[in-house]
Amino acid sequence: MALMRRQSLVKFGAPLCETMVETPTPVGREVLVRIERCGLCHSDLHIQDGYADLGGGKRLDTTRGMTLPFTLGHEIAGVVEDVGADIPQDLIGAKKAVFPWIGCGVCRECLAGDENLCAKQRFLGVAIDGGFASHVLVPDAKYLLDYDPLPVSQAATLMCSGVTAYGALRRLVDRSRQRNLLLIGLGGVGQMGLAFARAMFNQPISVADLSGAARDSALSNGAAVAYDPTEPEIARRIIKETEGGFDAVVDFAGNDKSMAFAVSVLARGGKIVVSGLMGGNFSLPMVQWVYKRMTIEGFMTGTLAEAHELMALARSGKIKPTPMQEEPMADVQRWIDALRAGKVIGRIVLTN
Repeated sequence: MALMRRQSLVKFGAPLCETMVETPTPVGREVLVRIERCGLCHSDLHIQDGYADLGGGKRLDTTRGMTLPFTLGHEIAGVVEDVGADIPQDLIGAKKAVFPWIGCGVCRECLAGDENLCAKQRFLGVAIDGGFASHVLVPDAKYLLDYDPLPVSQAATLMCSGVTAYGALRRLVDRSRQRNLLLIGLGGVGQMGLAFARAMFNQPISVADLSGAARDSALSNGAAVAYDPTEPEIARRIIKETEGGFDAVVDFAGNDKSMAFAVSVLARGGKIVVSGLMGGNFSLPMVQWVYKRMTIEGFMTGTLAEAHELMALARSGKIKPTPMQEEPMADVQRWIDALRAGKVIGRIVLTN
């Protein structure tokens, strides 16, 4: 009996620990992937905690329907080790990235291609066991993407932080006014967003982050201007420098302070896409919403079609790889703690 190793969530709010379980055998269109890389995402922390912060002392329970032990991790790339009877055997040995935002396959959203909106979703590392392990069972071979000639770590991170950043930016490309763009929050997703924005837009890309090191990193990776949101009178200065504010803003932090900053520097008629999950509560006077003619859109992850678009863009060589750091899978809890403490710049990628 072959066993697979997992870094498992055995209790909400507690450290992950290693467990062993029999390696699953794929059936039908299922595929067993031996994991080479799995990225660490900020949403993994929320799942470990068992809740999301709603602000005002309120929490959203995220434990419902989850059975422990559970394997987190959804930025996965590896090698196909076994396939079900309905999949050609010649897929075995192929190096693939794994799209994790898998739906039920039969609901209205799934049939429209929006599996990431499925209410009965089977997201890897969120609803079914994911990538902090030696192997992962993927429900269907259609969720495997070729990534050659990209490095395997870059391919893995494209599946969450990548497709999230790409999808958020994609919701701004059809706007008639595109003078400038601001990215707020320069964690793993924000750094990806900067790299993609430079390939997707012609206008200058500005950034904002509380961390001086993150701002410096962004400037060295092509940002035109980097702002400290805590600087006195910063909104007034930005409105003046930009001749009225930013037409487009992506908030990769997603808390009350980042959103307040986004609204304060948004131009009339501008749009904010909110993609961060740091939590909290945000309120806005209705008069200001109408007066500024602003649009605010929430966004999390992308579709399988968008993942293919992004992978094609990356494989064409038009995207500069973002900062990432490879660490042993067995050390995942150490890096969860570091990410929680705000001590990670770029992306941590775990290796087997």
